[in-house]
Amino acid sequence: MEYTKLGTTGLDISRLCLGCMTFGEPNAGAHPWTLDEERSRPLFRHAVEQGINFFDTANSYSAGTSEVMVGKFLKEFTRRDDIVLATKVFFPPGAAGAPASPNGKGLSRKAIMAQIDASLSRLGTDYVDLYQIHRWDYDTPIEETMEALHDVVKAGKARYIGASSMFAWQFAKAQAVAREHGWTRFVSMQNYLNLLYREEEREMIPLCADQGVGLMPWSPLARGHLTRPRGQGTARSASDVFGKTLFERTEQADGQVIDAVEAVAKARGVPMAQVALAWVLAKPQVSAPIVGASKTAQLDDAVAALALKLTDEEIAQLEQHYLPHSVTGHQ
Repeated sequence: MEYTKLGTTGLDISRLCLGCMTFGEPNAGAHPWTLDEERSRPLFRHAVEQGINFFDTANSYSAGTSEVMVGKFLKEFTRRDDIVLATKVFFPPGAAGAPASPNGKGLSRKAIMAQIDASLSRLGTDYVDLYQIHRWDYDTPIEETMEALHDVVKAGKARYIGASSMFAWQFAKAQAVAREHGWTRFVSMQNYLNLLYREEEREMIPLCADQGVGLMPWSPLARGHLTRPRGQGTARSASDVFGKTLFERTEQADGQVIDAVEAVAKARGVPMAQVALAWVLAKPQVSAPIVGASKTAQLDDAVAALALKLTDEEIAQLEQHYLPHSVTGHQ
């Protein structure tokens, strides 16, 4: 395993972050493809054995059962001080289809203060290393959100704060508000980036590079589309309602990119997933892509991608068929 700093902080993280949306009770939330405790445990153990020390979950994943499992596994397989634990706040944490409490979602002071305590209780820990806003809240003044996050840090409940998919102007505004008031600023951006979606290269990535903010791209394998020849599906892709919205309008153009990944992978003699992840890892602004896995072999592919260095010619081959996409992943 390779390790790096998260952006310009002093925090040491593995170059791969294990996305824990895969772990959770299948009937608890909106993701019927998640793995229950028995099936999740070997994957979590394997991640620790591979040297991954960075784990990302959210209060809303599988109605909070992801956080419960992650907290339990951490106690079983590692020491709290040895790992970097991240969770998120914004979406309602209740069961799928259940009405959200008026103050149980979003980024108001009341929601943030209640949800950090609920997350810590489920995780079984006194603090998280990285507390992230899952999306931008259009109904709450950003000053209220940033001050509340600052107070969470000062209370010792989080060491750092981060953000997720939003427009670059929103992220810049949040950082400016925090700077103006002397509040804690975001150290990371968890945005949507892969060979099928590169719109973040226009403004968000240059902004984060300029400000020393570490990138933690989600879905670096495009929900599995970059791991198999076009036309092939899985049980998850068949039931992944949100995932379908990401690709349904660009299927033809995306297919050419997938074909290029397949060609490079065949020439290298490696799985497609390694090539697609190596492309993300090659970006100097990326601290650690978030990888999900439902099989130990998928974790092994992710680790192997760290050693796969693409040539300039291969990168050009992978990028040449990309067409601009509509902005997606934001609220």
